Amino acid sequence: MGYIYIAGCILFTVYGQLVLKWRMNLKGQLPEALNEKALFMVKLFLDPWLVSGFAAAFVASLFWMAAMTKFEISFAYPFMSASFILVFLLSMFLFGETFTWGKVIGLLLITAGIFVTVKL
Repeated sequence: MGYIYIAGCILFTVYGQLVLKWRMNLKGQLPEALNEKALFMVKLFLDPWLVSGFAAAFVASLFWMAAMTKFEISFAYPFMSASFILVFLLSMFLFGETFTWGKVIGLLLITAGIFVTVKL
């Protein structure tokens, strides 16, 4: 069951990050003028998709708390790096973000770090 808690945390974290990026792409740049910034922020907090992203972060934290009842943090935390891999892959597919070998090498190093931390 503990691994399900970790997976839930990762999935809700990834969902939240992707939804926030999607909606921010649609909303555009943060305005320069202070009064326009305030209005921009109010509109953001009224966007139901952004609210779902914030809710996902909250749910992810609940899954994380449950995972902490099953594992030592030094064992469980490296698995959170899987969110980097999922966000990278999904952002290329969903947003057309760039693929670079540097990113791939970095993700491979992260993956190797997960295995080294969990297995040793």
